[in-house]
Order: sequence, then structure tokens, then C-alpha cells
Amino acid sequence: MRRSNVGPLVDELGLLEAQIADIETKAQPLRDQIKAMGAGAYEGDLFRAVVSEYERKNLNMKAVKKKLSPQFIRAHTKYTPTTSLTVNGRNAIDVTTEGDD
Repeated sequence: MRRSNVGPLVDELGLLEAQIADIETKAQPLRDQIKAMGAGAYEGDLFRAVVSEYERKNLNMKAVKKKLSPQFIRAHTKYTPTTSLTVNGRNAIDVTTEGDD
């Protein structure tokens, strides 16, 4: 696809991302309410939600880096090619009403 034709794709993606963000904002309080009920399975008419409680381990990389030499860190650092896409609104357009013709 030529760059000159990418505008509609960018706009469609931006509108979808805005809708997803709106839905996530509405879904989070529901998640919080269900989690507050504690561990267990909860049944709806259409879906089932399972709340699990567990302990997660995290490695404090900031503390580890202080203890290890820069050479050791470099020798054990893996680099992976990555492609990133960020979508931002260009101006004060209300994207929730765009495309509602």
C-alpha cells in the first residue's frame, strides 16, 4: 500500500482504539467488583468469571543491576527486533462521534 493511501487506515485504527479505550473504562469497575468478591467462579447467563489469587514473583532489576557489573549485564542481554505502533489524536476532534453518518 502506498503511503498516500494510509490516512483512512490510520483514522479507522484511531477510531477503533478510542472505542476500545472507552469500553475498557467501563469494564474496569466491573472487574474490580467481581475481584472484590474473592477467589472463586462466578456464573452469568452468558459468561463465567474466575477470580484467582496467587503470589507473583518479580525480579527487582534495579537492585540486580547495582550488584552486577555492566560487562555481565551486557553479556547476558538479549536484543529482539521489535516494531511499535502508536496512535494519537491529531487535534480536538471528538472521535466518539466521527463516522456516525
